[in-house]
Amino acid sequence: MVTIYDIAKATGHSAPTVSKALSGVGTLSAETRKKIIETAKAMKYEPNMTARTLATKKSQIIGVIYDDTGMSRGFSHPLFSVVLNRFREQIEQAGYDIIFLSRHFNMSYFAHAKYRSVDGIIIINPAEYKSESFEAFIKHKTPCVSTNTIIDGICTVITENESGGYQAAEYLFKKGHKRIAFLSGPRNNLSTAGYERYKGFIKACEDYKIPFDENLYEECDYWHSKAGYEGFNRLWNRTHDFTAVFACSDMLAYGVMELAEEKNISIPDDISLMGFDNDNGTQFSRPKLTTFSHDAVKIADMAAEMLFQQLNEIPVPPIIRFPAQLIERASVKDLTAKR
Repeated sequence: MVTIYDIAKATGHSAPTVSKALSGVGTLSAETRKKIIETAKAMKYEPNMTARTLATKKSQIIGVIYDDTGMSRGFSHPLFSVVLNRFREQIEQAGYDIIFLSRHFNMSYFAHAKYRSVDGIIIINPAEYKSESFEAFIKHKTPCVSTNTIIDGICTVITENESGGYQAAEYLFKKGHKRIAFLSGPRNNLSTAGYERYKGFIKACEDYKIPFDENLYEECDYWHSKAGYEGFNRLWNRTHDFTAVFACSDMLAYGVMELAEEKNISIPDDISLMGFDNDNGTQFSRPKLTTFSHDAVKIADMAAEMLFQQLNEIPVPPIIRFPAQLIERASVKDLTAKR
């Protein structure tokens, strides 16, 4: 096995200099670094990660908490999949690997992280929404960043959901809709997206002086399309007195579309429909769904940056938000248009 001492002998540089070049640290000249790296490649050098871990007390591994709870999407979620892939790219460029942390074998997230000796954590979607699940990370000052769940004590990089909810209501108002139903995802302690979008929606109602009838609010049990179907069915059985529906996610909106087709409700002629997430299927649905797109790349890049800062003991803010972008398609009828 080729060692850094072999590379040092071949290049004429000291072992510490070789180590700096291969680790990407230190103030070496570009010429020296290039020579050492090229020599290492030619000699087919492979780093001894076990020795590096013992020497630095760092594993160069980042733990990923991603569980498909209440979504039935696996890795195909329009936000989480992009965040995960982009984050992985940034992490790998910095010399880290990733490993998924689960709660299998009755291990907590923290216990699994400790068992795997990870240097930091990204929380994309946890299996349970209880703050107690993350208290150990905070207590032990484990570098952590979240990209969906707002957790006190952990830096969160997230979409401006409240602003998105406001824009959705505003858009529908300007299209002439005043009786708008709101189909929410489950509201719990840590999954705040549905509540934040509702909060923004109500703020727009207040600003535009258009009262919101609470009878038009329906909360779904999960975030998948079946829950959207069931939630919209409860709403429709209760009242038909609305011209538009704002669904808190595209998956819920798909459930609305499914029930609407069964009941011969035309979208957008009978009711207009908006979603959120810009799921891959929205541009192929019939009609194509008006929705909001997350800036997933910026979220992932910022999440990586916030984690790197913590790994280098640099303070980070509690929360960073990026705006959602309205994607206008064909599922909203303009009631103000001349007939």
